[in-house]
Amino acid sequence: MKLLQLLPCAFALCLGAQLQAQEKTLTIEIENPWEQEKKDYPVVLAAKDLKCDFAIQSATLYDGTTEIPSQVDDLDRDGAGDEIAFVVDMPGKSKKNLTITLSAERVAERYTPRVYADMKIYDKSNKREKHQKIHSLTIPGTSNVYNNLYHHGPAFESELVAYRIYFDKKQTVDIYGKFNKGFEVEPSGWYPDDKQLAAGFGDDVLRVSGSCGMGALKGWNAKNKKAIHIEPVAERTGTILAYGPARTVVDMAVRGWEYGDSRLNMTCRYTLYGGHRDAQVDIIFDKPLGNETFCTGVQDIKGSVSYSDHKGLIGCWGRDWPVNDTVKYAKETVGLGTYIPQKYIAGETKDKVNYLYQVQAPGKTGLTYYITFTSMKETFGYKTSEAWFDYLQSWRQDLEQPCKIKIKKKK
Repeated sequence: MKLLQLLPCAFALCLGAQLQAQEKTLTIEIENPWEQEKKDYPVVLAAKDLKCDFAIQSATLYDGTTEIPSQVDDLDRDGAGDEIAFVVDMPGKSKKNLTITLSAERVAERYTPRVYADMKIYDKSNKREKHQKIHSLTIPGTSNVYNNLYHHGPAFESELVAYRIYFDKKQTVDIYGKFNKGFEVEPSGWYPDDKQLAAGFGDDVLRVSGSCGMGALKGWNAKNKKAIHIEPVAERTGTILAYGPARTVVDMAVRGWEYGDSRLNMTCRYTLYGGHRDAQVDIIFDKPLGNETFCTGVQDIKGSVSYSDHKGLIGCWGRDWPVNDTVKYAKETVGLGTYIPQKYIAGETKDKVNYLYQVQAPGKTGLTYYITFTSMKETFGYKTSEAWFDYLQSWRQDLEQPCKIKIKKKK
């Protein structure tokens, strides 16, 4: 009888130990060896490097007694977290030890978002809300949903800037400039009305047309020496993988891209962190590349001036109408920038509408580069081409001086 009474207690103790075992605490050392401060420095921890024996669903992070907002992103959609991401301020020549507790339990969102993202599709049956939010959309390569999607594809923003990606063969990166820091994509839908404009909202600031806009990857036509669109393809997919609070992650993927003698499956992944005007671009293939040549850079805005270090950094400063309506809208002045690590550079050129670098990654399954911009609308931005090009050079230096990350202690 006593044994039977002890069994439930033993089971409860065993269950309690099992639940407690679904947590793991680590100490992360971050070192900024550079003399310059890195504000809102992005830190990404790969789940596989943390060696948990459970699927990570949430994380709690502290710098001493101060909690740092973080997020767990399931990038491959298998139900387990793949990356833990956060931003942290790192003074020059400094080190910080952060404590992170990983858990197998999901928790309700408790942080103020510093990014926003959405993608919407037209639904004529819904009279109250004609554009419904969606996480992902896949279409045959022969279909055209460009005008069925609100703002023509996924849009995402930080407090400083907003981007959108065209859901079509161009996959062009377009930009939205703000007067003041804050979030505007959700209330304006990228297209602010007269009342919102009067209240100080920003707006679309660039007419990208058939260009690469802001660092969109393109194919390269060597014979005609120009960038070409991503077509034909068997399938296109747009997906918002992460909505914040620290970063948003957006994929534009194609399957079966007939490119020369190759048939490629490619994902263009855009990651934007809170506090940042620049976005990281990861180009991912499902198998190692051969000698395929692609290109990217910045649009040649009408009457623009450009800057290049001839090692992967390219910038542009120009003024033009942002849309075809030249009556309602005024000309906008913007600065654009793209930085590609030199190891990928295969050449530098200019076609009719772009300042370009040709890029290659033979034997690799991808490459990473970065894009950024400013708008004259900004009360917090850059006002001359000289100031903008100076910023681009310091931005490149900052990217080339990453912090060092160590997992110091395991409990």
